[in-house]
Amino acid sequence: MATVLQAYQFALDPTPCKQGSLASHTGAARFAYNWGLELVTTRLEQRRAGHDVQVPWTLPELRWEWNRAKQKVAPWWAENSKEAYNSGLEALARALRNWSDSRNGRRKGRTVGFPRRKKKGRARDACRFTTGPLRVLPDRKHVQLPRIGVVKTHESTRKLARRLEQGTARILAATISRRADRWFVAFTVKVQRAIPASNGKPSIVGVDVGIRHLAVLSTGAVIPNPRALEGSLRKLRRLNRELARRRAGSNRGRRTRRRLARVHARAANLRRNALHKLTSSLATQHGTVVVEQLNVAGMVRNRRLARAINDTGMGEVRRLLAYKSTWYGCRLVVADRFYPSSKTCSACGWVKAKLLLAERAFCCETCGLWVDRDLNAARNLARLVQSVAQSGWETRNARGADRKPQPAGQVAVKREAGASRRLGKTGTVGAQAPTARIADRR
Repeated sequence: MATVLQAYQFALDPTPCKQGSLASHTGAARFAYNWGLELVTTRLEQRRAGHDVQVPWTLPELRWEWNRAKQKVAPWWAENSKEAYNSGLEALARALRNWSDSRNGRRKGRTVGFPRRKKKGRARDACRFTTGPLRVLPDRKHVQLPRIGVVKTHESTRKLARRLEQGTARILAATISRRADRWFVAFTVKVQRAIPASNGKPSIVGVDVGIRHLAVLSTGAVIPNPRALEGSLRKLRRLNRELARRRAGSNRGRRTRRRLARVHARAANLRRNALHKLTSSLATQHGTVVVEQLNVAGMVRNRRLARAINDTGMGEVRRLLAYKSTWYGCRLVVADRFYPSSKTCSACGWVKAKLLLAERAFCCETCGLWVDRDLNAARNLARLVQSVAQSGWETRNARGADRKPQPAGQVAVKREAGASRRLGKTGTVGAQAPTARIADRR
C-alpha cells in the first residue's frame, strides 16, 4: 500500500441561492488577491521613493496585513468564509514567489512576469477550502462546504464515498471552480492505494503522438485525433462575430458570452476524454510503454501548426502516463528529446540525414523499407527498450545521442572497427540506443 494525493472532481447542481453563495466566495478570493497586489505595489513604490516600509511577500505577512485592514476595506467580509480570502492571498503569495524565483534563476522554464490584477469575467473563478466541514454526505448526492452548506451534485459521489467509508482516504481540501456556466468541486484526498510491482503484461508498445492521429502504436493501431477545437471553429467564429455586435454589459452580450464559454468547455472535455482513454488503455493493457520527450513549447512557435498542436494535447500524454503507469504497475520509458525516431529505419537501423515534415512515408535507402513515418517512429521507440535493458539499470550512453542530430545523420548508429565512413556503407554498422530515462517501480 502506498499513500498518494488524488483529486476527485464532481459537477454541482446548485440552487440559485447556492449559486450566489458560490459566486460570492470566488469573488471574495479575487478581491483579496487584488487588494494584496495593490498593497504590495504601493509598498514597492514607497520603498523606491526612499521610505522605510515593509513589503508583505509571504502568506503569513499578507494575512497579517489583511486582518488589520479588513474591517475598513471590506466591512462585508463576515458574509463569506475566511478561507475565501486566504485562498486569494495564497495565490498572490505563490505568484510573487514564482516571479522572484524566475528573476533569480531558481525557476526553470520561461520568464514569469509580475502578477497582474484579476478582472471579473476574465479570471478563473475559484476558491479553495482547507478547514471547516468538508464532507461527502452518505446519500452520495450531496456535499457539504464551509459557509456554503449542502450542495447537490450532478453525479454520484460513490467513488470517493466508498473510500471514505472504508477508511482508506482522507479529505485534505476542496476547491470550487466555475467553467462556462457550470460549477465544480474538486476534493484533494490522501488515498491509500495498492501499487502493484507489475501488471503481468509482457507486451512492449511504442507510442508516437502527432497531429494527423492522436497516437500511432507500434502494434499498428491508430488512435484517431478528436480534433475538438477544429470541429468547433465554425461555431466559435459565428459566436465571436455575434459577441462583437453586442453592447458591452448588456444581457444579450452576457448570454452570448456564456454560449461561447460552453463551446470552449465542450472542446476541452472532448480532448480530455480522448487523452484519458488513451493513457488508461496503454497503462492497463501493456507491460512497458515508450514515449518521447517532446519540446512542445518550441513546437508551438510555428504559427502554422500552433493551433493544431495545442488541440492535440501532446504534452498531456506523458504527464498522464507518469502517474497512471505507477498506479497500474506499468513500466514507463521516456526517450531522449533528440532521439531520431522518425529518421531511423525500424528494420536495419539506417539513419536518414533529413526528413521533411511533408514526407509522410519513410523510405530506407539501404534495405528498401517503405512504411508510414509515424508507424516507423513507434516501432523504433518499442525497440529502444531492448537496448536500454541490455545496458543496465538507468541508461546506456550512446555517442552523441544526447545532442542534437548532425546533418550527417550518424547520431543513433555506432561504428565498429573497419566500418566505412561514407554515408550508405552500413554493412558493419549496428543500431545504437540513445539515452533514455526509465520510470520504473522497484
